[in-house]
Amino acid sequence: MNRNPYALGFVLGALALALGCQSSVPDDAADLIIHNARVYTFGWSEPSADGTPAADAPHSEEGWSPDAEAVAVKGGKILFVGSNADVDRFRGAATEVLDAGGATVLPGLIDSHTHVDELGVLEVEINLIGVETEEEAVQRVIDASGDVPEGEWILARGWDEGAWATRYPSWDRLSEAFPDNPVLMDSLHSFAVWGNKRAFEAAGITKDTPDPSGGEILRDAQGEPTGVVLNRAGVLLRDAVPAMTHEQYKGAILAGLVRMGRDGYVSVHEAGVESGYMTALEELEAAGELPLRVYAMISARDGELCRQWIERGPVSDNERMLITRSVKAYYDGALGSRGARLLEDYSDQAGHQGVAGGEYGFDMELVAELMRSGFQVGIHAIGDAGNRETLEFLSSVVESDPETRKLRHRIEHAQVIHPDDFERFLELNVIASMEPSHAVEDKTWAEQRLGPHRAKGAYAWRSLRQAGARLAFNSDLIGTDHNIFYGLHSAITRRDKNLQPPEGWYPEQVMTPEEAVRGYTSWGAYAGGLENEMGTLEVGKWGDITVMDIDPLVVGETDPEKLFEGHIVATIVGGKIIYKAE
Repeated sequence: MNRNPYALGFVLGALALALGCQSSVPDDAADLIIHNARVYTFGWSEPSADGTPAADAPHSEEGWSPDAEAVAVKGGKILFVGSNADVDRFRGAATEVLDAGGATVLPGLIDSHTHVDELGVLEVEINLIGVETEEEAVQRVIDASGDVPEGEWILARGWDEGAWATRYPSWDRLSEAFPDNPVLMDSLHSFAVWGNKRAFEAAGITKDTPDPSGGEILRDAQGEPTGVVLNRAGVLLRDAVPAMTHEQYKGAILAGLVRMGRDGYVSVHEAGVESGYMTALEELEAAGELPLRVYAMISARDGELCRQWIERGPVSDNERMLITRSVKAYYDGALGSRGARLLEDYSDQAGHQGVAGGEYGFDMELVAELMRSGFQVGIHAIGDAGNRETLEFLSSVVESDPETRKLRHRIEHAQVIHPDDFERFLELNVIASMEPSHAVEDKTWAEQRLGPHRAKGAYAWRSLRQAGARLAFNSDLIGTDHNIFYGLHSAITRRDKNLQPPEGWYPEQVMTPEEAVRGYTSWGAYAGGLENEMGTLEVGKWGDITVMDIDPLVVGETDPEKLFEGHIVATIVGGKIIYKAE
């Protein structure tokens, strides 16, 4: 089918003119114009369940083509989308003009599950992401720690507890290297913590310390701790570390947000915000210092904060930079550390099915009360039993209070799903909030945990789409690389950064380039109840825009490995450029 790629832009331009948005009136000049761009508005209809583009999409037998080439923004809202020739009528003396030089313009990227405070903290802690051995990890800490005063804590994070689950380290090398300093080394996904003897002594963890509910202290044959704690036992070590000051913590949060803006994101859904974090976010918003939009999901583990918000009620004002009307709860543990709750034993650990529910800190009564109080809940569920029991919990609340079904509840991760449960996502109006990169990173050990029969229902994006479920894509940073080009490549190919396996891991679950981009734009907007404000580039919506130097729809369809060559050119929030590449 042949289409005029700018037809939608001309229609929107005509509508803007009909509303009086003419350059002859100086007050109606745009604040920002982006032109000479490949603009994809995503204002067309959704693709089918198998990924086929809609009839009105700018897609033909020749592939994708942009549906506009210029955007104008005024007062934080999109004023015009259309052609280069027509956008000039909105140019005024004070209009800022960004010549995209042929770059691609997309609706602003949304990372719908983040831990931005950890991203900021990583700037000051020792980064262990990518280390492959215990020796390498210890050496990296030695090299980075410098002349730390005796007795002062040394903090690092990023070793992969999933990849190391069959060879967890001990405290021996770490204690030998640092006999006078407590050292805490948090894992990539925060489901394991590694420390030296001084750290365990500071935390008071001994042979007589019992395993907490939902957690485990790894021990030797004599019952002595060996240096690693798993799942809910992580708090035993973390609580011993002196807390950052409030101002230091607020600075870390801001640093994380600035980094996200630099990487193309206009909004984050911050998963598991506790009291101190919420205070910092509120102070940043009050001071006008939030560089991008924050959709805060308060932590169900912070009962006092939840009670405060039940009294206040969910935020309904969508124009705020900080929106709080969602809650993050945790039902089971992680698959890598064998904490995810499975219906049958782990394939690589007979007699073990993970931890879940009350033993993992899930407060069923509190979460149900939050739902009845109008809060969307996003429940962390990984295993097939964890997902089934979470769906059953949501169903029980919806059955007793049908209005709660409208709140677009979410299952965060939704990693392993039994075939009988896919359709329940649609039935209960539950969004599957998932991380494409988790599939390509976990593939090296996931099938060992699950066996091939269950692996077919793991990270099953296409199966969920075909069942009618809504998806949202995100990174769960810092648990994985939040680089958008990596996320898109993972979703489109199910191959890792080394392009393995060549045909993709369970390739029947791949997403099309359009679906992948929607996962980080329009689908993320829907997950936050903001589809009328963001997620597509249409007149009247927020001027939240991401500019990149490659076309992810064309490249994703023709040569997806070239996605790794992409860079962010500019990030725009409410019509303000918060990042522009040199």
